[in-house]
Amino acid sequence: MTALRDQFRPIDHPHDHFLMTTVVGAYPKPKWHHRARTSFEDSTTDFGRPKWEMSKDDAAQLVTGEHERAGLDVVTDGEMRRNEMVEFFAERIEGYEFNGPVKVWGHNYFDKPSVHKKVEYGDSWLVDEYTFTSSVATRPIKVPITGPYTLSKWAFNEAYDTTAGLAGDVAELVNTEVLKLVDAGARYIQIDEPALATTLEDHAIVRDALETVVAGVPDDVYLGLHVCYGDYSRIYPEILEFPVDEFDLELNNGDYSQIEVFKEPSFTKTLGLGAVDVHSAKVESVAEIKSNIKHGLEVVPPEQLTISPDCGLKLLPRDAAFKKLQNMVTAAREVESELDDGIIEPASKVTAAGD
Repeated sequence: MTALRDQFRPIDHPHDHFLMTTVVGAYPKPKWHHRARTSFEDSTTDFGRPKWEMSKDDAAQLVTGEHERAGLDVVTDGEMRRNEMVEFFAERIEGYEFNGPVKVWGHNYFDKPSVHKKVEYGDSWLVDEYTFTSSVATRPIKVPITGPYTLSKWAFNEAYDTTAGLAGDVAELVNTEVLKLVDAGARYIQIDEPALATTLEDHAIVRDALETVVAGVPDDVYLGLHVCYGDYSRIYPEILEFPVDEFDLELNNGDYSQIEVFKEPSFTKTLGLGAVDVHSAKVESVAEIKSNIKHGLEVVPPEQLTISPDCGLKLLPRDAAFKKLQNMVTAAREVESELDDGIIEPASKVTAAGD
């Protein structure tokens, strides 16, 4: 496991220890990119597809560069081409349809799709996105993809007898896309399953779907799973059976009160620790983030610890999101230095599985 993650370690990394830094995925979109989408979707304007494609390229390149300037070891394009994590994929899967927005809370709406017939794979979803990001990035890239359980649970199921049946078929489509991404060169793929946090009793469905998703994926591809905030004690240690290398968990939300959950039995995967709050525009100090990182070292040794925000940063002002990432990277580098010097002694001596 450690050797697999080390493919993302910079050649000139300044410390013996390495706490990989990355993002979960979605990042604030530039205001001009929102305006471009509005213009493209307005039939009364002359803002056609070529201009819209250029806007997506420009925004993706801008955000990828912003991630690199913040110092992240692994970057994304901030999902600049995606409108929403379910809608984006539902629009591309045969068998989904949209019937209008559904009220979520207050004045917030979600264009919740329906599955009205057996799902089928059509054109590729993310390969062009990955290929473009690869052409402009100088650092390794992570590709987030919404998982089959969330794509099933957050849709009206009008065609399948069970959620498990729908998730199983969607998982086959996700597997097709993952293998295409691998063929294109992707070596870090994150499956996003926020719906698991709301229906924790379905962890077995998620496990089975993930087995399908990763079928045929080469051993040199690093696989992560992001699960949003929930009662993790209801899925731990069962999630250790999931066929992924890393669990990215929203632990800052809750002030790390759930960190004890993962101490017994030993956490044998890499822990993706949410080290900054994505629900507040307040920029945490380097000292605060270092304190957060040390919670992760109570569970796993440094070689099994990845540092990221709690979740996507897309709802924050862009300047706050950038400063949070900058401070997060600085905090990780300072913790590495203190580990090198023996100032910090990790409480956990867990041996990574496969070492």
